[in-house]
Amino acid sequence: MSKQDNSYKVGMSVIGSIFFIFGFATTFIITLSAKVKDIFELSEFEAQMLNFAFFITYAILSIPIGLYIKKIGYKRALIIGLLLMAAGGFLFYPSSSIPSFPLFLLSTFILASGVVFLQTAANPYVTALGPEVTASSRLNLTQALNSIATMVAPWIISVFIFTGVSEMLDAAGKAETVQMPFIIMSVLIVIIALLIMTIKLPEIVQTTTTSIRKSVWKYPHVLLGAVAIFFYVGAEVGNGSLIINYLKNTNGMDPDMASTYAAIYWGGAMVGRFFGSFMFSGISMSKKLTYAIPVLLLALVSGSFVTGWNWNIGGIFLGIAVINFLIMQIGTGKAARTLAVFALVAASLDLITSFGTGDIALWTIISIGLFNSIMFPNIFTLAVKDLDSSELSTASGIINTMIFGGAIIPPIMGSVADNFGYTWAFIVPALCYLYIFYYAVKGAHIRR
Repeated sequence: MSKQDNSYKVGMSVIGSIFFIFGFATTFIITLSAKVKDIFELSEFEAQMLNFAFFITYAILSIPIGLYIKKIGYKRALIIGLLLMAAGGFLFYPSSSIPSFPLFLLSTFILASGVVFLQTAANPYVTALGPEVTASSRLNLTQALNSIATMVAPWIISVFIFTGVSEMLDAAGKAETVQMPFIIMSVLIVIIALLIMTIKLPEIVQTTTTSIRKSVWKYPHVLLGAVAIFFYVGAEVGNGSLIINYLKNTNGMDPDMASTYAAIYWGGAMVGRFFGSFMFSGISMSKKLTYAIPVLLLALVSGSFVTGWNWNIGGIFLGIAVINFLIMQIGTGKAARTLAVFALVAASLDLITSFGTGDIALWTIISIGLFNSIMFPNIFTLAVKDLDSSELSTASGIINTMIFGGAIIPPIMGSVADNFGYTWAFIVPALCYLYIFYYAVKGAHIRR
C-alpha cells in the first residue's frame, strides 16, 4: 500500500470521526429543545431559542473562520473546534445546576462555535481529498457517519433524559438529567483532540497563483447554493425539533416514545446518506444493488432498536427506505437531478403532515429524514463546483454562514405552532424545500 493511500485513509478516518462528533452534538441540541421547553416552562417559540443560540454562530463566525483556516491550516482548525466544543459541553454542568436558561444558551453558543470550526474545515477538506467527480460520494459517506450520531442522540435523550423524568417535580431536578451526557461527550472530545495533535494529516495545497476568475461572491451558483443551505438546514432542524412536541400534542404520545420516533427521523438521513455514498460513485449498478442490501438491513435493525426492538416499526422503516432507494434511481446518480426529486418529495411529505392525521401524518413527518439525506452534500457539491482549491475555504465559509437557517426557521415554526397549532407549522419547511427544488433545476446551473 502506498504512502499516499495511507495518508488518504488517515485523513478520511479523522474526518469521519469529526463528522460523527459534530453530528451528535448538533442533533442532541436540536432534540433537547423539547426538554428545555419542559424544564424552563417555555412557549414553543421560546424553546426554539436553543436552536437560535446554536445556529446563529454560523452567521457570525463562518466567514471569519473560513478566512482564518487559510492561515492556520485544516489540522489546527479541527483541534480548535474540538476544544471549543468541549468547553461548551463542560459549561452545561453549571448552567443546568443553577438552573439558568441564559447560561444554558451561552453554553450552547460556545459549543456551536466549535462545531462551526469543524464543519467549515471538514467539508472542503473532504471535497479536496480526492477527484472532483467523486466529491459528492465522499461527502455523502462522511455525512452518513454524521447521521449515525444524529440517530444515536435522540435515542440517548429518550433513554437517559426523558425516561422517568415526570417523577421529578422541580426544574433543577429535570435540568440535572442533561449533565452527564454533556460531560461524557466533552471528555471524549478532549481525548480525540489530543490524538489529532499526535498524528500527521494530509495537507490540502491552497494555490496562491493569480486568477482571472471573479471573486466567489460573483458566482451565482455559490450564492444561490448558500441560500439553499439556509432553507435546507432550517427545514431539517425545524422538522426535527418539533417532532416530539408535535407527537405529544396531536397523538398524545409520551415524550420518551416521541423521542424514539425523532431518532428514526434522523436515522432516515443516515440510511439515505449511506445510499448516496455509493449511488453518486462510478461503480456499476450491480455493485450498487449489492451495497444497498446491508443498508436496508441497517434500516430494519436501527428502526427496531431505537423503539425497544419493535420489529413492526422497524419493518415500516425498512419499507420506506426501499421506497427512498427506488426514488433515488430517478436521479440516475446525478447530484442536481436527485436533489430536485428529493426536494419535491420532502415538500409533499410536510404538506401531508400538515393536512393529514394519525399514523399517516406520523410516518410522513418521520419519512422526511430519508429525503433530507443527500441534500446538504449535494447542495454543497453543486455550490463549489468549478472552484479551485484557493477558493474553497472562502466559499465554504459563505455557504456555512447560511446554516444559520437553523436559527431562523425553527422559531418561525414555533411561533406558528403557538398561534395556530403544530400541524400548520409544517407548511413552513414545505416552502423551504420548494426553493431547494428551484436551485437544483435552475440555480445550480447559473455561471458567470
